[in-house]
Amino acid sequence: MLVVNRAAAPLVLDPGQRELLESLAKSRTAEHRLVQRAQVLLHAADGVSNTDIAVLAGVTRMTVRAWRAAFAERGLADLGKVAAGRGRKPSIPQAVIDQIVELTLHSRPEGATHWSCRSMATKVGVSKATVQRVWDARGLKPHLVETFKLSNDKRFEEKLVDVVGLYLNPPDKAVVLCMDEKSQIQALDRTQPSLPLKPGRAGTMTHDYKRHGTTTLFAALDVLTGKVIGKCFARHRHDEFLRFLRTIDTSVPRKLQIHMIVDNYGTHTHPNVKAWLAKHPRFHLHFTPTSSSWLNMVERWFAELTDKMIRRGVFRSVDDLVKAIEEYLRVHNDDPKPFVWTATAESILAKVRRGRVTLQQSASQN
Repeated sequence: MLVVNRAAAPLVLDPGQRELLESLAKSRTAEHRLVQRAQVLLHAADGVSNTDIAVLAGVTRMTVRAWRAAFAERGLADLGKVAAGRGRKPSIPQAVIDQIVELTLHSRPEGATHWSCRSMATKVGVSKATVQRVWDARGLKPHLVETFKLSNDKRFEEKLVDVVGLYLNPPDKAVVLCMDEKSQIQALDRTQPSLPLKPGRAGTMTHDYKRHGTTTLFAALDVLTGKVIGKCFARHRHDEFLRFLRTIDTSVPRKLQIHMIVDNYGTHTHPNVKAWLAKHPRFHLHFTPTSSSWLNMVERWFAELTDKMIRRGVFRSVDDLVKAIEEYLRVHNDDPKPFVWTATAESILAKVRRGRVTLQQSASQN
């Protein structure tokens, strides 16, 4: 008797299904099994026999039939799912994972403040690579800690809204200056000459140093242009602050109002300072909340000054240090680049509220 193999009827795909399957079949990032399944269904829709599809896609005829049947029953709803009991079995028992996570979050090892891969591996009885995989999958990083402090200023919200408003909506015919002092900048000289950078070796400097005195930098960052008005003084008192205010007064065109963002340091509210400000009504001081130096953008500029000029500098006198700072100011102002503030007061306040709730919950649990 003659046996005739008949090809299965072509699958019927709507335009959306075909577009999705064609995209998956060409994908270089999707799972290999998902790409194979998309290729099988496309061949089936083109009327290719199950035997030929199996050869083209590198699967068995039983697999082709199963995928065709699943599509006929459920369409593409379960395209990426692996049937229960199939696929790669988890290499780490769930009980071990739960134990590692529980210990990481709610305990600490003896004689240490936090768990390491090795201490956790010894405790649980697994390899340190296993511990690392569990931590990576859940975003746990016991070795890292982030610093923070919530302001206790009773006028926190009012001051925050005021300062952020200046950043996002600066007033017309005015200049907004972020002003602060970087005090006690040390003139440090190394005890031995540093070795220069060369191929295959970083530059070097000794870990110990000689102190040659300090200086204080008063700086005011123009929010709009990025330019900085700066001046170094030997001391950090209201007298120096007044001298710096006079420098700002002569540097900013007379036709412009001056809105200055400052912190709550005592020199900024000294009676002599208040008297001077009363005689110069174009100056308007805006105070950041206590413990909120992050709100003053000049702090970001101070960080760049430290990183690019001071930290690795060698200064044999205070004069050398001051000259280096003045050089950095000059180069910066030749091609200033303003910092751009993007966070709204509402988003910051929402984050602060979440922080307070988290602290309260943590305190109640402890």
